[in-house]
Amino acid sequence: MNRPEREAAVRQIMERSVPRLPPELHTDAVRHGSRMLRRRTLARRLMWLLLWAAAVAFAVWAMVAEPWVEPPSETTPPLTDW
Repeated sequence: MNRPEREAAVRQIMERSVPRLPPELHTDAVRHGSRMLRRRTLARRLMWLLLWAAAVAFAVWAMVAEPWVEPPSETTPPLTDW
């Protein structure tokens, strides 16, 4: 297929009439899109809620456990003053 044949084929495709779409396609697409948008919004809100709950749980754990404090020693210190 050389260049003029390709150009003729493209011209033929471009000159065709646009196929008619079913009238209910637009309403179905809008309904489907709004459903997807609601689901995406709900998922985003749930993720923010989960992140907030994790942050609160971490803060409560940090206040209770105090991981920055050195734990008390398990052994007694050596007695050198005797």
